[in-house]
Amino acid sequence: MDTVGFHYIVEASGCNEDIISNAELISEILIQAAKKGDMDIKTSYFYKFMPKGVSGFVVVAESHISIHTWPEKRYAAIDVYVCGNRSKPEKTIDYILEALDSNYAHVSEVKRGVQDDDVYTHIILTWEEDLKSGIP
Repeated sequence: MDTVGFHYIVEASGCNEDIISNAELISEILIQAAKKGDMDIKTSYFYKFMPKGVSGFVVVAESHISIHTWPEKRYAAIDVYVCGNRSKPEKTIDYILEALDSNYAHVSEVKRGVQDDDVYTHIILTWEEDLKSGIP
């Protein structure tokens, strides 16, 4: 079965509060992550909430990378969506998790636009990563 795209939903726990509070740093991380994943960056926008938290979006030719942070919870919600097979979203995600100094990640890969005759659906694969122990 062919798929239109791959959507990665990442729950990053135990992130460094100082990093995920900083909109400028988050912007740098996501832009570098797009480059690491061989994505063609088109534009980006990041917003700093008061007193804490950042939301940001990088539009890439392949689709997008987004993040929403809750520094007081040391948590970041990350989405990486790509169409086609040219880019390397796994490298993008690995870079983001390392840069946020995340302790743990719950990742779901959703194969989007899976065609079955004239109907489109999706397939979900989920895994967890303990990033500090080295045990996936």
